[in-house]
Amino acid sequence: MADYYKNIVVGSDGSKSSLLAVERAAKIAAAFNSTLIIGTAYYRNEEEAAKTLRQDSVTILGDDKALQNLEAAAEYARAAGAPDVQTATRPGTPVEALMAIVNDNKADLLVVGNRGINSLTGRLLGSVPADVARQSDCDVMIVHTVN
Repeated sequence: MADYYKNIVVGSDGSKSSLLAVERAAKIAAAFNSTLIIGTAYYRNEEEAAKTLRQDSVTILGDDKALQNLEAAAEYARAAGAPDVQTATRPGTPVEALMAIVNDNKADLLVVGNRGINSLTGRLLGSVPADVARQSDCDVMIVHTVN
């Protein structure tokens, strides 16, 4: 059982609530001696972002901003005990990016925060945590990060 979660992906957009998910994923990675891949989405330009803007996600324009957010999250994960931390960015929506990162890394566990899942918009149109839970082929942990 100790090697069941070899690769853990956690989504982070740099927000305080996403860092709570990173911390939880880092502690799981430490317990299982797993590789933790912190992933984020970014939009290439404002038109792309405007087409897919959702209330429950932070808009990150450009790979540079995404990489800055990830480096801060990686330091946070290392401080929480994760033994092997990697980062990954993908263009597109948060759901598209996380699913690509999960598949590319053959993740055993995906950890996301619950932001948006209990909002009216989230219930009507879907939210990142609900959408990835439906689409993922690996285990999904939705961490309680916001009320």
